[in-house]
Amino acid sequence: MSNKIKVLVHGTGFAGQGHTDAFRYAGAEVVGIVGRTKSVVEQVAKDMSIPYAGTNWQQALEECKPDVVSIATPGGAHVKPIEQAIEFGCHVFCDKPLTQSGATSKALYQLAQAKNVKTAFAASFRYMPEILHAKKLVAEGVIGEPLEVECISHFNLERDIPFGWSHRKEEGGGRLNNNFTHMMSIVTSVVGEKILSIMGEVRDDLGKAPIVEGVHNFKTRRDFIPKDLNDASLQWGESNVEWSYNVLAQLESPFAEKPVSVMFKHGGLHPRFNEDHIVFYGSKGAIYIKGHYGAGPLYIYGDNKEWQEVPLPAEIAADVPNVEGDTERNWRYLIRELVKDIKGETVPPYQTFKEGSQYQQLIDLIRKNDYWVDVSHLQ
Repeated sequence: MSNKIKVLVHGTGFAGQGHTDAFRYAGAEVVGIVGRTKSVVEQVAKDMSIPYAGTNWQQALEECKPDVVSIATPGGAHVKPIEQAIEFGCHVFCDKPLTQSGATSKALYQLAQAKNVKTAFAASFRYMPEILHAKKLVAEGVIGEPLEVECISHFNLERDIPFGWSHRKEEGGGRLNNNFTHMMSIVTSVVGEKILSIMGEVRDDLGKAPIVEGVHNFKTRRDFIPKDLNDASLQWGESNVEWSYNVLAQLESPFAEKPVSVMFKHGGLHPRFNEDHIVFYGSKGAIYIKGHYGAGPLYIYGDNKEWQEVPLPAEIAADVPNVEGDTERNWRYLIRELVKDIKGETVPPYQTFKEGSQYQQLIDLIRKNDYWVDVSHLQ
């Protein structure tokens, strides 16, 4: 009998397979995987050498008796499986978004607290190496008191990606759920975790997408874009969620006397002209990181009034998992922390259902789009 932490995975796509690899990296044993389609889940289980494959989540909980469950399905399908897992006494690792609404996310957070299970919420791009670097520099006072943060990204996503969960609010889609969660996590990790105020607006620039059968892996969905989009027999699904957003926030920082102002600008369908970036401005300098999620390189603007590239410290490079793919590396980092915590080891604070619930409530507020002031009467 193994004394490793046992894990049951819910979801067979890119996330489910990535979570499986990440838990194995952390020394846990993946004992089973559950999916909607029998043939698919059985094939994934065979390919990944997972001993149990099933389509009934409750039955899998009872038969596999996991210590931890990994929720790797779209956000709209999270509530019931997480409720069942918590009632079963399992710790829970959940990808973002936690659920499709603030109310259900808050209910899951409260249930996890009541049942005293550990949770981890995978808005995990805060573990990008250069974000960890920026966190260290800000804490050391390199830019003085943080004043403002600027997050700019344009993804230029293909408009004809097949219709699916990412196009529907009730299924956990939208750029707030799948981009803003990471961006807010990045900024709070560097500046301070307490969010004081927020406002924003969203826009659906897409409208519709082609309906195509056979898409099981989110990462390969582009391969299914129809070659003839003018085919009269092609069916289309309607988007009801945002593809662009603009958000302003204020954060409390232990490194600043006044609230830090943050601007998030994201265009999911718009082309970029210059590189996406994240900038932390302070009273004595600034930190600029190239890339929408802070991939790097990192530059500091200091006393010499010039931007200078700064290499990643060796201790940070040595601590991040060595695996190809930012998403996969960040999953491994967070899952490593969760597994250590479950084992009783001391770990730094990581994001839990508390943040997952908070972020979803923020998203609900932003989506109301009711922050505008009518000035049409002004002369």
